[in-house]
Formats: sequence, C-alpha cells, structure tokens
Amino acid sequence: MHTEQTTYLTKILEKKRERINKEFANFSIQDLRREAFEKRKGFVQFRLQNALQGKEKTNVIAEFKRASPSKGKINGNISPEEIAENYLNGGAAAISVLTEQDFFKGSFVDLKRIVRAIDDKLPVLCKDFIFDERQIYQSAVSGASAVLLIVAAFKKSETEKLFDLYNLAEELALDVLVEVHTREEIETARTIGAKIIGINNRNLQTFEVSLKTSEELIGFTPKDSILISESGIKTRNDILRLRNLGFRGFLIGETLMRSENAQIALKKFIGS
Repeated sequence: MHTEQTTYLTKILEKKRERINKEFANFSIQDLRREAFEKRKGFVQFRLQNALQGKEKTNVIAEFKRASPSKGKINGNISPEEIAENYLNGGAAAISVLTEQDFFKGSFVDLKRIVRAIDDKLPVLCKDFIFDERQIYQSAVSGASAVLLIVAAFKKSETEKLFDLYNLAEELALDVLVEVHTREEIETARTIGAKIIGINNRNLQTFEVSLKTSEELIGFTPKDSILISESGIKTRNDILRLRNLGFRGFLIGETLMRSENAQIALKKFIGS
C-alpha cells in the first residue's frame, strides 16, 4: 500500500479493528458460531451463485448505501424498506447492503430491515470490511446470504487468514464475493478458489473510479469464476460493454441511490 498517503482503506480498517474489539469484547466466539450455524439452517444455500447463473439476463446487484468516504452523504434518510421494495420490483438479481458505520454510515440494522422487507425473495450481500471470523458470524446471524472479502484488506503474508475466512463462509453455505483491484489480487483469489470474483473499478487508495480496470483485468481471471464488475457503472451501455467482455453481474449503488425513482432507474439498467 502507498506509504505517501494514509489511504481510505487503511483508515477504514484501523477504525473497524477498534470497533470489532469493542463490540465483541463480551461475546464468546463459540456462542456466536453456534448462533450463526443455527440461523443458517433455515436458509437456502449459495443463493448468490444461483441468482447469477442466467447469462441471458442482466444481473444487477443493487446496493443500499447511505454515504461514502469520497462523496459524503448520498441518501442518508431513505428508508431501507422503500429501497428494498424498489430493487425487488425493479428486477434486481440481489441486494448489497453496506454495513460499515463510520465511513459509509451503514449498519446491521439496515441489513436486517432489508432482509425482512424482501421476505427472503432475493439473496442479500453483506458489504463490509471483513477480516475477523466474528464478522462472518455476525453477517450470518443478521440474515445475509453472502459476504464480501476484499483481497486488498489482507497483506500478502495473510493469504492463509483470507483462505480461512473464505472457508468459514463456505462452511456456513454463504456465498463469498472476493473483491480484487489488481492482477496480483486476482492470483490470490485464484489461490483461495474464489467462485465469485468482483473487479472493483474504484481504486481503494484514491477512491477514483474507471471502468478500464474491469476491461484490463478480465483477461487474467479464472475461466470458471462468475465475474462481477463493481462501481462506476452509470448507463445501460456500460453494462452492455462489460457484458460483452464476459461479466455476469454488475454491482450498482450510488447511481441508484441518487435516482429519484430507484425502481425505474434499475429497470433502465436492466433494459426492461
């Protein structure tokens, strides 16, 4: 990571570590684990993979996102239920919920409200900065059907830790979206056996966005992975361009959250 600047990612992870240590100080890992496995018994397994299978349809993972470190407040007062209903009726393949509190103003309350609102009709991705098994358990207990693991959040020497978290999520029959930004990170995703790989067009050091990242990196991805392009998708043409390259899913947050009517905006992306 760049030493000349304290990057967004570094700041977010430092704050997250503090929070995790405080929040879980009085929790037993064994109890959390037991609760997570108990909760997952009643849920369909690996729903995100199944939702992204259809190559003929446009699979949008529509995101609920209140704010971002680079843009500040996006749509802070919107009700999760209203957005969830718009995404469901607009034809989303899945819903992503940002649960990071300090920089994205999200919460697990938002995630739970969205899970309840859609009544288990769509897979829900818990989008957070995960580096601790307790976060995986918390995601499962809150009703998520998938979790995000960001390769850049782990040092090269921590690949084994990333692999352990990936395996833990799979043990819980949670899908894992493994997020990458570079060729080197794609190799790490390949090493851990990632079934769903998300290429993030946002540089986590600077938060600048370019679809060129997806265009340049797709050629280095494992042939059997489901590929998602994340961030910076503004139009239906962007989707068509990325789909022609081989992307199976498209994670869209800010554009939908800023739109006057998320359902209509989503239908335009999907082309319905």
